[in-house]
Amino acid sequence: MKRHLAFLTALAGATVLAGTAIAAELNIVHGSVGRDQEILRSQLDKFEAETGHTVTIVSMPESTTDQFAQYKLWLAAQSSDIDVYRLDVIWAPQIETHFIDLKPHVEDIIDDYVQGAIESQMVGDKLVALPMFLGAPALYYRSDLLEKHGKDVPATWQEMTETAKAIMEAERAEGNEDMWGFVFQGAAYEGLTCNAQEWIASFGGGRIVENDGTIAINNPKAAEAINLAASWVGDIAPDGVLNYKEEDARGVFQSGNSVFMRNWNYAYALGNGDDSPIKGKFGVSTLPTGGEGMEPAHTLGGWHLGVSKYSENQEEAIELVRFLNNYENQKERAIVTSRPPTLTAVYEDPEVAAEQEFIPLWKPVVDGALPRPSAATKRQYNEVSSEFWTAVHDTMSGKGTAEENLARLEARLQRLKGANW
Repeated sequence: MKRHLAFLTALAGATVLAGTAIAAELNIVHGSVGRDQEILRSQLDKFEAETGHTVTIVSMPESTTDQFAQYKLWLAAQSSDIDVYRLDVIWAPQIETHFIDLKPHVEDIIDDYVQGAIESQMVGDKLVALPMFLGAPALYYRSDLLEKHGKDVPATWQEMTETAKAIMEAERAEGNEDMWGFVFQGAAYEGLTCNAQEWIASFGGGRIVENDGTIAINNPKAAEAINLAASWVGDIAPDGVLNYKEEDARGVFQSGNSVFMRNWNYAYALGNGDDSPIKGKFGVSTLPTGGEGMEPAHTLGGWHLGVSKYSENQEEAIELVRFLNNYENQKERAIVTSRPPTLTAVYEDPEVAAEQEFIPLWKPVVDGALPRPSAATKRQYNEVSSEFWTAVHDTMSGKGTAEENLARLEARLQRLKGANW
C-alpha cells in the first residue's frame, strides 16, 4: 500500500511538473485607443488564470501606419518574439504569407461570425485572422447645442459646414473662444484615407481604386469633396486638425469644444463615461452625404487576431485567439468600449442593447460599410493609401488644388498598378 501511495504521489508531482512545463509565455502585439488596452489586459488575466499561460502585451503607437511599419520589420525578420498580432482589417492581403491558416482551427465557430468580417480576412481559402471587432464611423454631434441654436442634424456635408459655422460663431460670441465646428482625423496617415474615402464616395466620386482595379479617382466629384474638406481647415476646424488622429479629435469633442466630430465607435462609450463633460449631451448619426440623392459612405474598420507562423507556441496562441473572441469577451468589449462585435448573436443580446444602444443601432451601418481597396491592390495597398492621403493632405494644407493633386495621384497610382498589384 505504501509503495502504491508513493507511486500516486510521484505521479501527481510529475503531473504538476508537466503542467508547469507546458505553460506558454505568449506575446500579443496590440495598438489601441480609448479603453482597448485596459479591457484586453483584464481579459488576458482571465485567460492566464484559466490556462496557466502568461501573456504580455507589446504596445504599439496609436497610428495604424506606424504599427504596420513595425509589423513588417518583425515579420520580414521571421521573428518568433510575437505570437499573436492584432491586425487592421485591410492588412490580410499584404502579409498573409506570415500567418497560419486559422480556418481549420475555428471550423466549429466560424458560422457564428458576421460573414462579411470573415470574408474580409480570407485570402483565397486561407483565413488570415479571426475577426475581433468591427467599426464604421459616425457623425457625433452636440445635441444640446443643436437644440439651443435651433438646428437639425445635418443630412449633407454642406449643411454640416453651415451648421458648424453658425453654432461655433454663436458660442464664441457668448464667450467660448475654444469652440470649433468640426474635428476629424486630418493627419497624413491611414485615418485620413478613411475620412477622405467617405467624403469622395458620398459625393459620387467613386473609390480610390475600383474593385476591378480601375483607377478613376481623378474626377470632378472627388475634387469637389476634397476642396470642401480643405475649406474647413482654419475655418470650422482648427489648423491643427492637419495633425489630428482619433484621440486628438476625441479630446477636443469630449472636452466640449466642438459641435461635430467624425470618429469611430469607441468614442461613444468614452463620451458617455461618468467623467465626461459631455455625458448625455451628444448623439450620433450616419455620416452626411454629398447632396440630395446621394448616399452616405462609412469606411469599414475593425481589428482582427492572427497567429504568426514564426511563433513557437502556435497551439497556445490559437487558444488565446479563440478565447479573446468568445461570446463573453465580445459582449464585455461591446458594453465597455462600444466596439461592434463580430459574433452575430452579441448584437441581439438584451444587456448589450441596454448598456450600449449604439451597438444594435449601428449593425446595418457596419454591414453596409465601404471597404478600402486592399483586395484590388493587394500588396501595393500601403503605397496606394499613402499616395492617396498625401494628395488629400497636400490639398488641405494649401499645396495645390484638389484637381491638381488628384491628377498627380492618378499618375502615381497608374505607376503602382504597372508594378503588378
